[in-house]
Amino acid sequence: MSQAFLTYVAAILKAIEAEGMMKHERSLEGPQGARVMVGGRPMLNLCSNNYLGLADDPRLITAAKSAMDSHGYGMASVRFICGTQDLHKTLESRLAEFLGTDDALLFAACFDANGAVFEPLLGEQDAVISDSLNHASIIDGIRLCKARRFRFANNDMEDLQRQLQTARDGGARFILVVTDGVFSMDGSFANLADLTRIAAEYGALTMVDDCHATGFIGPKGRGTAAQAGVKVDLMTGTFGKALGGALGGYVAGPQAVIDLLRQRARPYLFSNALPPAVVGAALTALDLVERADDLRAQLAKNAAYWRAGLKGLGFNLLPGSHPIVPVMIGDAPLAQIFAKALDAQGVMVSAFFFPVVPRGQARIRTQMTAALTREDLDFGLAAFAASGRETGVLA
Repeated sequence: MSQAFLTYVAAILKAIEAEGMMKHERSLEGPQGARVMVGGRPMLNLCSNNYLGLADDPRLITAAKSAMDSHGYGMASVRFICGTQDLHKTLESRLAEFLGTDDALLFAACFDANGAVFEPLLGEQDAVISDSLNHASIIDGIRLCKARRFRFANNDMEDLQRQLQTARDGGARFILVVTDGVFSMDGSFANLADLTRIAAEYGALTMVDDCHATGFIGPKGRGTAAQAGVKVDLMTGTFGKALGGALGGYVAGPQAVIDLLRQRARPYLFSNALPPAVVGAALTALDLVERADDLRAQLAKNAAYWRAGLKGLGFNLLPGSHPIVPVMIGDAPLAQIFAKALDAQGVMVSAFFFPVVPRGQARIRTQMTAALTREDLDFGLAAFAASGRETGVLA
């Protein structure tokens, strides 16, 4: 590689560092959980997507080991060649049953699921209308298809109607409205009741990414559409958060759509099948989640207590009820300084800043899990208070 190119890349990295926007990874010395080991230190973990605390659940570990014993370590193939096992088909059927759809299709990650769904289904005669705060995977997936692209302001139903009318006036054959069920940076819910009603008025299809909802939002954890009491045409989601925390994504929907994606979805056709251990553990996770009303209740209780505690200390929070509780800082370098101060207090959090969120909206995105105890939360609140005063985040 030429030195000129490496110098160019190094300059970009230097600029990112100078802006206080360099991201640094931490190595966990053990399993994911409410308490983790980092650099030999025990840390309170307040930034995990492990909503129900299942990532280190012995029942999932046992299921994963059992699946490896019976079905091997990996598939060494894509699905349509020789990479499909009975476990994969069982999980797809079980997932469809759980979500109330005809069928489901597994992917290596939900990023792949969202990258796969648009291009096979929509052509130049069609239109896709996306919420402005949708996940990057949705944005990238839309870019891969030839449909006309429209965007509506976050949860703005009047703007959605305007975009639908524009698409309809432009002669769109089919229109797909797509939204996150939960907007992950804000912890806010999509207004699915109005969105599905308005979409129906225009004869539009609907799609929801429920990565931050499946397993712990709605009746039995069936997601945001179930919580809103509505039906959507397509759902995508992940096994990498509440459903065990490993990896893997899915698309769930009508049989004909899933059948076509099996034939044409490129991330499905050209990626290895999920390893048996992940599939076996995911099957157990679905069984556990359906019976996990106690964990969902604990998660909601923890989120309410944590939100009230931070608000009482004087932190600037985005309103909401989701277990994602963003603490707004504004300035990216200050957010990182605050995160480092919390680290010194034994609390692990992550600062979020541009390009993950808009410039000037840097934040600490705290996340609750059912595994956190009241003692954990009080410890965290004390650390936030001390670090807030130390860094000037709190007056």
